[in-house]
Amino acid sequence: TDGLDVLDLRAAKRLLLGFERRLRDNLEARMKHPDDPARFADSELALHAETDRLRLLAGAPELFPDLVPLGLASSLSSLLTHDNADLAAAAASLLADLTDSDDPSDLAGVQALADALVDANALDLLVHNLSRLSEADPDEAEAVHHSLAVLENLIDLRPHLADLVCDRTKVLRWLLARVKARDFEANKQYASEILAILLQNSPANQKRLGQMNGVDGLLQAVAMYKSRDPRTTDEEEMLENLFDCLCCVLMPLGNKERFVKAEGVELMIIIMKQKKSAYSSAIRTLDFAMTRFPPACERFVDVLGLKTAFAAFMDSCEQEKQK
Repeated sequence: TDGLDVLDLRAAKRLLLGFERRLRDNLEARMKHPDDPARFADSELALHAETDRLRLLAGAPELFPDLVPLGLASSLSSLLTHDNADLAAAAASLLADLTDSDDPSDLAGVQALADALVDANALDLLVHNLSRLSEADPDEAEAVHHSLAVLENLIDLRPHLADLVCDRTKVLRWLLARVKARDFEANKQYASEILAILLQNSPANQKRLGQMNGVDGLLQAVAMYKSRDPRTTDEEEMLENLFDCLCCVLMPLGNKERFVKAEGVELMIIIMKQKKSAYSSAIRTLDFAMTRFPPACERFVDVLGLKTAFAAFMDSCEQEKQK
């Protein structure tokens, strides 16, 4: 690390300039020899190494405000668009490190970087990468995870970005498709978490998801668990996230209508009858669906939901007695 145990501004600038030089060299080599990868392979390796060296900056967020005007955010954002998926992945991984901070004293520096990243179009580029990366490749699946981590970090730093990213990009559509996938894996869990964050305090996002058939999509995602329990605690957490999403999305009136139309009431009753782990989540979802919405209440009564509900209460009373 060239003796950079303690990173001062001068050393940090040197790191950043070294990275920008490698980035420029690589872009020039690619433009000169677009059809001959062998001619730009070396510059790509050098750029990758220089990108890794920038990780040292994660330990010095107080320097970010001085590095942003020198192109820290814009250069890393441009690397997200690199034709070489490995380099785009390296950029996402690095940004996940740089934007992750639990120390309140680092907040101002990390926020300065976050704001500059938004100005440099990083939100759009990150979401675009989600679509172009292939999760069949473990490295690219990891890059998807890092891209989601950057989104989470940015929203954590600047909560208003939850609305902005959904307005400007197709992230909701991507997340919805991701949570509907049949197989469980880490990125599906993470997607459910990000979706819940985006829907939590945003009526605009709740409506957006409803308009893209999201109520039906979420019902499909939870329906996989109507007769089986999650196999791991991670999968359990994902299912809770999905129900959280469903409850959030049931806040707007229009989505309550969509829920009834998509036979959400019936699905929740089936889940209750099966008495699997999603049981209490189904009750909570029905509560959200029926609050101030008589058509959902009528449907609940019509499909003999009261019978199921009473059985549930009787069961819980029995359990209480046995205690």
